[in-house]
Parts: sequence; structure tokens; C-alpha cells
Amino acid sequence: MDRVLIAGISGAGKTTLACALSRRFGFPHHEVDALHHGPGWAKRPTFEADVRTFSSGRRWVTEDAYHAALGDLLWTRADTLVWLDLPRHTVMWRVIRRSARRAARKEELWNGNKETWSDWVRPDHPIRWAWSQFECRRQVVGERIGHHPHLRVIHLHTRRQVHHWLATIDGTLA
Repeated sequence: MDRVLIAGISGAGKTTLACALSRRFGFPHHEVDALHHGPGWAKRPTFEADVRTFSSGRRWVTEDAYHAALGDLLWTRADTLVWLDLPRHTVMWRVIRRSARRAARKEELWNGNKETWSDWVRPDHPIRWAWSQFECRRQVVGERIGHHPHLRVIHLHTRRQVHHWLATIDGTLA
């Protein structure tokens, strides 16, 4: 387990798990949202090049996102896929709580960007996106797995399974 891609809908815990793996095993964590979003939420012009560069490295952990821009790049370079396939009620609770915290605290996310209360009405807001794309995203991840038989797949369905897996892995076995 050297190149780990974490898949799941917004709110599933991809970045949280990536950070935990990075701390535990010393994997460099490359947060794709931070690489993607420039000031004013604009796509950074170096996004694809930055992802190509880090994903050519020996060890890394990152989140599955931006498939429209990256295609299967991360999927082909990863050796392990952790699929956080948690229930809708779990991810919705998480994404709502996270968005509320960010808006209330005016937290800076990436490159000066902040999530505001007025953002919640946008169709692409993480809360609305997680709700509307939940089933579609689950189907897409399942289909992509079929196209990448080289991947070791860890399919986790509950928070308890995620915590148990993280507590029991040794960095080489999943």
C-alpha cells in the first residue's frame, strides 16, 4: 500500500482518512481540492500538472475527485483504493455539519476561499451535490473499480468499519 486513492461522496470522510493515513504511515497527502481551487474558486492553471507530478511519486495518498479534468490518472497510478461507501444519512450529517462550521467560523479553505451561508443555494454546493449525486457516485465508483483490476480495494460501509480498518492496518496489508 504505497499509492492510496480514497473514493466516496462529499462528506464521506475522504480527506479525514487521507490525513490519518498520512500521519500514521508518513505518506505525503496531496489534497486535490487545495490543488484545484485558486483564488475566487477558480481552477488553478497548474492543477493537472501538479496532480501528474505528485502521482508519479513512489508514495502518496489523495482523494478521488475531478475525474472530468483528470480522467483515470489517479486510478491507474494508485495501487490501493479505499472506498468510503457510507450511508446517505451519515454523509449528509457530516457535510451539513462541516458546511455550517465553515460558514459560521468563516474558515479559509484554499487560497483565500471561504464557504458562506449564501453558497448553500448553489446547485454545486457540497450539501446539494452530496444529496443529488449520492446514488450516481456510488454506481460510478463501482464501475471504475471494474476497469482497474490492479487495485487492491478496501470497501468500507460504516464509520465503525473505517475506524477498525485504520486501527488494524500495518501499511503493507489491507
